[in-house]
Amino acid sequence: VRDVSIRNDEGAMAIDSVNFYIRGGEILGVAGIAGCGQKELCEAIAGLRPLEKGQMIHKGENIVGLPPRTILEKGISMSFIPEDRLGMGLAPSLSITDNMILKNYADTKGPFVDRKTGRTDAAEVIRQLEVVTPSTETPVRRLSGGNVQKVLLGREIKANPNVIITAYPVRGLDIGSSYTIYNILNQQKEAGVGILFVGEDLDVMLALCDKIMVLCHGKVMGVVHAHKTTKEELGLMMTGSLDLTNK
Repeated sequence: VRDVSIRNDEGAMAIDSVNFYIRGGEILGVAGIAGCGQKELCEAIAGLRPLEKGQMIHKGENIVGLPPRTILEKGISMSFIPEDRLGMGLAPSLSITDNMILKNYADTKGPFVDRKTGRTDAAEVIRQLEVVTPSTETPVRRLSGGNVQKVLLGREIKANPNVIITAYPVRGLDIGSSYTIYNILNQQKEAGVGILFVGEDLDVMLALCDKIMVLCHGKVMGVVHAHKTTKEELGLMMTGSLDLTNK
């Protein structure tokens, strides 16, 4: 990501000239006080929000403005797990099966949607992630928060991504569901996936992430190795009291 600036819904600058990179097999954490541009950054990388300026480079090519289909054809499979699970990530009134096919129904040959494959995928996600649900046809809105998140994460991983963008993936979940999500993200990292992880618990970020990028008022205060920093240093960067970008 090169020299990227992004405006928020009110037109103010949410992200200001930000530079960073995500490597395959690495979790890059994004820390910052709520409202420091994390949401806008995730949405822009996922293609849901336009850039004011800047580039997103994949294998030497700028992919900003390219249609999603073209990006897929270039070998970039990106999964986005938004903060708003039911409002943006899933269709709450649809069944687990129908939510599974939301990403690939357009690939179906012929006039009819292939629900059989979707049902098989839903059953596999329910089994692997231990989703508590009466059946694959249960509307997502009837599930608990933890099970909703498992369905969302399971669907995104079924797409075999090489980049995952996730924002507050365990917010509101119990400790058991939270550790299930962390384990899944670690498995994806070990499989060579590059992960951008926006979180709010610094202890978790220090344990889970390889590197942590700290934002303050839309600017990067520094990118540090998780095992070489402390919560105190991160806190100073989050408040703008410490700037490591020039060191």
